[in-house]
Amino acid sequence: MKKWLKWELTVLLLAAIFAVMESCKEREINSGNDVATIEDSREAAPKKQLSEEFKKYWYAGNAEITSYKLEQARYGELREGNSVLIYVTEPFLPEKQVKADGNDKSNIPVLKLNSTKNYLTGIYPYSIMSSSFYPVHDNRHALKVSFSAQEWCGQVYAQLNNRSKFEIMSHSYFESEADQNIELEKTILENELWNKIRIDPNTLPIGNLEIIPSLEYIRLSHKELKSYKATVTLSENNELSSYELNYPELGRTLKINFTSSFPYTIESWTETFTSGFGDNAKSMTSTAIKLKRLKTPIGDRTEITIYLYAIV
Repeated sequence: MKKWLKWELTVLLLAAIFAVMESCKEREINSGNDVATIEDSREAAPKKQLSEEFKKYWYAGNAEITSYKLEQARYGELREGNSVLIYVTEPFLPEKQVKADGNDKSNIPVLKLNSTKNYLTGIYPYSIMSSSFYPVHDNRHALKVSFSAQEWCGQVYAQLNNRSKFEIMSHSYFESEADQNIELEKTILENELWNKIRIDPNTLPIGNLEIIPSLEYIRLSHKELKSYKATVTLSENNELSSYELNYPELGRTLKINFTSSFPYTIESWTETFTSGFGDNAKSMTSTAIKLKRLKTPIGDRTEITIYLYAIV
């Protein structure tokens, strides 16, 4: 009996040691360790080293949640609402194009942005969400971008996957947009620029560029999903910097204002474009201004729920 008990304790001890080793290994992979991750060398540029400042902020096991007061131009009027930006780091499986559940040598560490907007147009609500998964090493395009919108007329959904080309599937209740499958050559994605700002704004592209506008803008404005010419500038005014994209063909300008020093938090943004249809169409400017920012463990659903109820 004693021999059996000793053997059982030995097995339990080995199991505990193995569990601790696996936990350490997962933390190492999720922290963006160069040795622990493998990327496709045919596409990825050399990895940019992560600063200790970056690791301390983004790998402390917390998500960053920021609420904004939103005035959204829709159908020729400004609609009051709210927006939330949720940033968090996580491991990403490039082949399956999903968040990794566990350790895998092919995991790519990403900074994920979930962006939400909620507002009323007349009597019915809009609920919008966009997600972008961008490598923390800032060495390739976003690995995946998705967008969905729900309102009383119906819902639309689009997803872009970064493979040999950008592969996009899009679904809509509009006949002219219906079910689409599109392939585009790789170029700058507007959606990924929000992630790049938070990693290192010094790497932001500027000049006369070809950019694929946000999936939100494309779907809600019923524009063709493709790249458009844009003039892009980056300016700094003391503690705040501004990143501005101007699309002449679309008559649209997006300006993102963020802190000039790490962690480059997004304080506000404006988006000017044509809103409304026919004789009611006019150039209008949507605005979002920061209300509150929270760093919290992503698993702390109670704190997050209380926070989100407080901003609505």
